[in-house]
Amino acid sequence: MQPADAVETIQREMTVFARRARAAAGRMHPELSLVSYTLLGHLEESDGCRATDLAAHYALDKSTVSRQVAALERDGLIGRRPDTQDQRVQVLHLTEAGRRILAQVTESRRAAFRERLAHWPAEDLSRFADYLVRHNADPGSGRHDQGCST
Repeated sequence: MQPADAVETIQREMTVFARRARAAAGRMHPELSLVSYTLLGHLEESDGCRATDLAAHYALDKSTVSRQVAALERDGLIGRRPDTQDQRVQVLHLTEAGRRILAQVTESRRAAFRERLAHWPAEDLSRFADYLVRHNADPGSGRHDQGCST
């Protein structure tokens, strides 16, 4: 396969992958979109951060994050607390309800991936994981690896 053909195939297959991920997220927990799931996961991983940090990390528009944060707050999945270093800043954090729903959805997603990839040889799984990490770590991938400011 020529490089141009490979890039076209990668682009097409990544689009299919993203569409399936959104659809699967909707089936696993209809009230929790893929974006909401991702934001909750990041808040858990970082032990809280500002909404502006979430927007920068995922290269999302601040208004998109603001709407998601408002919905997550309204649903009682996240809360706000003052930053310990700057009382003027609000840090988003998971509530107990947020932790529970995130754990449920994460386990459902893991089970779905395990099932879908069960027939893959271990070497292929490892290589695929490495390629995804490499792709997502690339500064041109749209992902920004700065951490959250707390």
